[in-house]
Amino acid sequence: MPETNSEFSRPLAVVTGASAGLGKEFARQLAERGFDLLLVARDAERLKSLSDELALQYGVKAEAWPADLSRDDGMRTLAEYLARNERVMVLVNNAGFGTKGELATRPVGEQATMLELHVMAPMLLTRAVLPGMIERREGRIITVASVASFTASQGNVNYCATKAYQRVMCEGLAMELQGTGVRVQALCPGFTHTEFHDRMQIDKSKGIPSWAWLTAERVVRESLTAAFGDGPVVVIPGKRYKAVVAVLKHMPAFIRSGLQMRYSKARV
Repeated sequence: MPETNSEFSRPLAVVTGASAGLGKEFARQLAERGFDLLLVARDAERLKSLSDELALQYGVKAEAWPADLSRDDGMRTLAEYLARNERVMVLVNNAGFGTKGELATRPVGEQATMLELHVMAPMLLTRAVLPGMIERREGRIITVASVASFTASQGNVNYCATKAYQRVMCEGLAMELQGTGVRVQALCPGFTHTEFHDRMQIDKSKGIPSWAWLTAERVVRESLTAAFGDGPVVVIPGKRYKAVVAVLKHMPAFIRSGLQMRYSKARV
């Protein structure tokens, strides 16, 4: 694990779930912006390979921190380190996973793990970096939620619920941080080409039109542009998804419920 004191003066960006998907793309684009990196994920081998690649390509310091953030010791050890590190300028809470199937038939341990990873871990890591960011009057915290945070889904009960927690937490925290120089973002992408759906064994060619898919590069680019510009707290990449969310917010409940049932049955 990296030492608390560093010879480098560059600010540090911490990315969880960094070995693949949006986390990997966040790492790449933050390195391109000149940040040193602390990359966190379970897969030590992939993490080390990515760290070496980005350090060589962009001339930054990139270190791997292998950890399972769904476990109490994993999240707390990292939180304690981040609380002592004065270089953390960016925290990206990206680690997460999805499942498919009704709650009554899914393993209890799997669902408990989702709540730990989607709720407890980002809360602890965010709490760890806040005092230092507030004192320095500078910092960015991005939590990768989802368009699913605006809806409910059969076969996706806890995923939607935990993503809603992430979004609402960011919205409330942003109110608390007004005037501190620290900015918070809930990134709410729709369907994005990553390993996420492959791990859930979902056939991306069925039921989801090609226009609905976003690239990881675009999602991360829109997120960082908003975070380092004058962007909103809740960032929804893509005009189509902005329209979808706007419709969901104003749609009568009985119509929304019917559409949710129709879509989610295909996923169970």
